[in-house]
Amino acid sequence: MKYNDFFVGQVFKTKSITITKESITRFAAEFDPQYMHLDEDKAKRGRFNGIIASGIQTIAVSFKLWVETGIYGDDVIAGTAMNNLKFINPVYPEDELYTIVEVIEVREKKNETGLVTVLLSTFNNKDEKVFEGDLSVLVKQ
Repeated sequence: MKYNDFFVGQVFKTKSITITKESITRFAAEFDPQYMHLDEDKAKRGRFNGIIASGIQTIAVSFKLWVETGIYGDDVIAGTAMNNLKFINPVYPEDELYTIVEVIEVREKKNETGLVTVLLSTFNNKDEKVFEGDLSVLVKQ
């Protein structure tokens, strides 16, 4: 979609994806090698009673789900900011995640572009919010 097609209050819902234990440990081994993502025995004795996904993985999955809707298409130029990131509930193996995306700001920029800011709210299969954050991107007009 072009910048001019976006408006404040617009809402989109993504498809869902299941987060497996294997994807959690694979991601964490490379990008967030902490015990709560990798060591099942130690994680069981911790606050979350088992392995949980990295918050960074949750952000990546939320963004992937949004991009895969195809809404931006080839009109997106680049991301410019991520703000107000909140990890609200842990993501466990076999949680199924989906994201609700709400346009919260549109601002015209120079050179026939506009800035679109969306609020990503990601939920598990129990409809519990697990993540929330603002994402701003530069889009062609």
